[in-house]
Amino acid sequence: MNILNLPHWTILSTDESDHDYRLTVQYDTHEAMCPHCFSMKVSRFGKLAQLYMDLPVHAKRVGLNVQRQRYRCENCGKTFMQSLPDLDEKRAVTKRLLKYIQQESLKRTFTSVAEDVGLTEKTIRNIFKEHVANIAKTVVFATPEWLGIDELHLLKKPRCIITNVKERTVVDLLINRNKPTVVNYLRTLADKQGIQLVTMDMWQPYRDAVTDVMPHAQIIVDKYHIVRMANQSMESVRKVIRAELTDRQRRTLMHDRHILLRRRHELKPADTMILQSWTGTFPALRASYDLKESFMDIWQSPTRPTAEASYKTWRESIPSELESAFKPLTLAMNNWHTEIFAYFNHGGATNAYTEALNGLVKLANKTGRGYSFDAIRAKLLYGIGLHKQQKPPYQKQWPSDRLGRDFPPVDEPMATNYGNDISTLIAELSEEEDE
Repeated sequence: MNILNLPHWTILSTDESDHDYRLTVQYDTHEAMCPHCFSMKVSRFGKLAQLYMDLPVHAKRVGLNVQRQRYRCENCGKTFMQSLPDLDEKRAVTKRLLKYIQQESLKRTFTSVAEDVGLTEKTIRNIFKEHVANIAKTVVFATPEWLGIDELHLLKKPRCIITNVKERTVVDLLINRNKPTVVNYLRTLADKQGIQLVTMDMWQPYRDAVTDVMPHAQIIVDKYHIVRMANQSMESVRKVIRAELTDRQRRTLMHDRHILLRRRHELKPADTMILQSWTGTFPALRASYDLKESFMDIWQSPTRPTAEASYKTWRESIPSELESAFKPLTLAMNNWHTEIFAYFNHGGATNAYTEALNGLVKLANKTGRGYSFDAIRAKLLYGIGLHKQQKPPYQKQWPSDRLGRDFPPVDEPMATNYGNDISTLIAELSEEEDE
């Protein structure tokens, strides 16, 4: 075997530059049958030089100058070219390079892959599109028992990401978060009746879509979005106070805002002193911080009735001067009361990985600059080796023939595919960003 490492190929000459290899090669196996009339009477009819790209070698691009044999049929008079089973005729690349591009384009930018193999970015993109289309026909994600519907901003537009909350995997990425788009997706799901819980943020089209398509499923508003609104209410008070400070005080308060956003029990002694200094100076800030803390304590309630009673007490404790600051939160609690407090009916069901999901999207945005939505979606859904799967149960009994010989079942159960694991995706995209 030579440097080409392909059987039945002979290297006739080798040229090398700083960045490339150019190998003049020929395929040693010849046809003996005309593809038009299937006659065995053929004769050689000259050669044609054709350039095909191959896998990089020694960090250099490799071009194969193929000396391809032509034939003429003595029966029908037609000419045809030598068959080359190792080459992809459509892309003028070897089949092993095509496979390499398919895999690498799911992990790296099209530009880097194009530079690596010596093809244009457009060619890499086209190979990627075809590959993704083929994957989409064969890869089937299991319908989650616990479905997550989240909003994310990708390429400067709000999108809808579908997740398997229980398995913490990405199931799909929708081009927008509009109700028709979500409804169409939910209708395509297999085994919709198996979806018991749907966790979401407070976006009315999500609720309407789930209610229309899966009225049996229990909708739960993710706790993360509720407690975040409590922080935002407190922040609105801080910003009003900040506007009345000196430039130096303003910068200090901006620096210390992270202390206000933390839970009281999480603060270090030094942070507690800083908090006491600010809240002691500004009573409105102290009141808003205390409201934020007592609101978050509601989510430690053991039962739904206890939580609802605690919320009622909390709501009545809001001072009149802070009503406007906390109005977005109280309005959301009123409009989504059933879905918010359903949290306590299902053991504290929540999209616990929402922050990780946000980190994933930020990385996807960074690594996907210049990509289309379809390209980023494919990277998130079909990244090679990232799918979380469960093997089918071991077959203890196999069907036997009349002689008692055992044979494996014809239709062997497929492994259950839950989608791309979110934590693994984050690690993969982080590595890609560092390269």
